[in-house]
Amino acid sequence: MTDDRMALIELVEKQADGDLVREMLAFAAERIMEAEVEERTGAAKGARSPLREVQRNGYRDRDWDTRAGRIALEIPRLRKGSYLPSFLEPRRTAEKALVAVIQEAYVQGVSTRSVDDLVKAMGAGGMSKSQVSRLCVEIDERVNAFLTRPLEGAWPYLWLDATYVKVREGGRIVSRAVIIAVAVNEDGKREVLGVATGPSEAETFWTDFLRSLADRGLRGVKLVVADDHKGLRAAARRVFNATHQRVGKPTVHWMRNALAHAPTKQRTAVAAMLKTIFAQENKADAEAQWDAVADALREKQPKLGTLMESSRDDVLAYMDFPREHWAQIASTNPLERVNREIKRRSDVIGIFPNDEAIVRLVGALMLETNDEWTVARRYMSLETLARVTDTPTVRLPAVAS
Repeated sequence: MTDDRMALIELVEKQADGDLVREMLAFAAERIMEAEVEERTGAAKGARSPLREVQRNGYRDRDWDTRAGRIALEIPRLRKGSYLPSFLEPRRTAEKALVAVIQEAYVQGVSTRSVDDLVKAMGAGGMSKSQVSRLCVEIDERVNAFLTRPLEGAWPYLWLDATYVKVREGGRIVSRAVIIAVAVNEDGKREVLGVATGPSEAETFWTDFLRSLADRGLRGVKLVVADDHKGLRAAARRVFNATHQRVGKPTVHWMRNALAHAPTKQRTAVAAMLKTIFAQENKADAEAQWDAVADALREKQPKLGTLMESSRDDVLAYMDFPREHWAQIASTNPLERVNREIKRRSDVIGIFPNDEAIVRLVGALMLETNDEWTVARRYMSLETLARVTDTPTVRLPAVAS
């Protein structure tokens, strides 16, 4: 039995990097300590209650050595008596610590069934529904506060991308689109603005989602970068009066689709002609070259000519904006890493029980991503953004020596 437990422990620890496991441990340890001290004192932290039995007296620092590394704990102190967290008791540290990790791991992509099986294998008994429920309520409060926060200032570029997960609905397993909205603000910083689930092709869904962003204060959108979902173009124009940029680097994704309409033996020559369009220095020259190439190809490649006629405005929309931004706004590359993380965690779960569970997991991941972006360097410079937002660049006066 001991060997089985250790194998399971090692399996969980291999599936997450050290930093993530330590963060999960620290989060769970803090919640456990607060719950235990509240039970010991008879009142919640900072609450006035006639039932209080003892007062708190600050914290004491202690390092906690785990197999995931050292974690700095702040252990609550009491004015009378002493308190030692239960997970630090001898011979029970590993078991209780791992239970705490697995509880928090729910939001990191471990299914509730896997959680329950692992806890049972450890001999600690199954996790009760109330335990999972209390953790979910706390996570939901943090995620909902993040996803409904007010949006201030202008946001010239808005990226929208969808990834798909499986969810149970009415006794069936269906595919559900998870929409992520990311934008750049006037300070050149990226932020995650929203998460929603629904049918990606429905215009009403896109309209409702974009209006929810507008109601929170999203304004100044000049370009919406997204796949060519049905209904999105009309919704973006209706809500923000913004241009739509079909995603995919022009020299890669669009050309791949275009070359599919050319005979195999002629694709090298056709590709060389198409590349001359994207080598132009400005949109006027690119449009002129586009028309010249389309005219040259139309006679022998009518399908390719038709594709070029219908897609020019979408493919070249990014050229209306500063050249320094072209690499970022011609595709949804800013969301590629985000989508990889979502898929990595959702693949572990397999099938979500409902839409609320999807938003809980994805929203928590987006909250962490947004925190990383907050402290990262600017995604776009203030000087180039000023040409898009009509916001003057403010510089502090030089200090006289």
